Order: sequence, then C-alpha cells, then structure tokens
Amino acid sequence: MKKFTPFESRLVPLPVDNIDTDQIIPARFLKTISKEGLGDQLFYDWRYDAAGAPKPDFILNQPQGKQGQILLAGDNFGCGSSREHAPWALTQFGFRAVISTSFADIFKQNSLKNSLLPIVVPPDIHAALFELVSRDPAATIRVDLAAQKIVLPDGREVEFPVDAFAKHCLLEGVDELGFILQQEPAIARYEAQRVNSLDTRAG
Repeated sequence: MKKFTPFESRLVPLPVDNIDTDQIIPARFLKTISKEGLGDQLFYDWRYDAAGAPKPDFILNQPQGKQGQILLAGDNFGCGSSREHAPWALTQFGFRAVISTSFADIFKQNSLKNSLLPIVVPPDIHAALFELVSRDPAATIRVDLAAQKIVLPDGREVEFPVDAFAKHCLLEGVDELGFILQQEPAIARYEAQRVNSLDTRAG
C-alpha cells in the first residue's frame, strides 16, 4: 500500500442514493482474487449496454468521469452484501475517495483497508458540492486526511470523521499486518523484559 497523501481533484458526480455493491461491481465478476482489471467492471451494468458498448450518457464514459479521483455519490453508498471487490474496482478505476452523507458500515471498513477514503459530509455540504460540480465541472477540492478535512474552492474547510487506526494505516501505507510488523521492536523489548523478570529459581 502507498501512503495516503493530500491531493486535489475534480469531482465525479453520481447523484443516486442507495447504490449497492452489486451495482458497483456485479456478482458475476467476483470470481477473481486479483484486483487487476476490476476498474473495467466498475458500474458495468450502468456503463455498458447488452452488447457491451459504452453508454454515452453515463458519467464514467464522459470526459468528466475520467478526470476525477473523487466520486461524489448519493446517500447510503455501498449498501448490500459485503464484497471487497467493490473498493478494489473503485481504486482500480482511479478513485482515491468517495464523498457521501453516509456509507454502509461494511463497505466503509473494506474501503479503509484498501486505500479508498470514505468521506462523510453534512447534507448541506453534500448538496453544495453537487451544485458546484453542476456549475463548474472543472472545479477541484483538496482532500487532506491528516487534517481530516476537505477544502472547497471558496476556501471553506469541512472536517470529516475517520477511525483513528484506519487513519494511521492509510497515512503510513500499511495494512493490519504491516501495522503489527511496525510494532516488532516494541514487542521484542517487552518479551525481553518479561523473560528477564521471570524468577526461574526452584520454589
């Protein structure tokens, strides 16, 4: 995993509530255990017709949809069944963050473990972002995980919550196993102290 650093990007608007994981990536594409190529299957049934031709009216098939690293989604994004392939597909397409008013808990957890930042904002900010991108598709916002805020074009700063452990792992570019490996020196010191403190004399 790469360290999650601050970045600035356009928004890719998808104003649909209750987008479930089967819409994000249909179940028929879940046979693979590799992330490679899953970006091609992202929102497949919305992006392509029955013959496999791109639907020109879908946002990811338009220039705007290919130039942003932030998906601006409707409420309750990522609901439905748990599938790690959903954040895989989003990151493979190029997204680094998703903004919504709420996320399904399991999707949020899977995303944080796969370098995809789920950003929860209040409804008024959510609406303002959709209005912004409608008025100016080229507008960008800045995402700063360390500060836990997004910065709008007008300078407004909007804070967002994030789990402290997940934040640490994202900023350090490590997964849960990597975090444990980071603690090896401390674990070794503890074990050495424990061994030295044991009284091995016969009772």
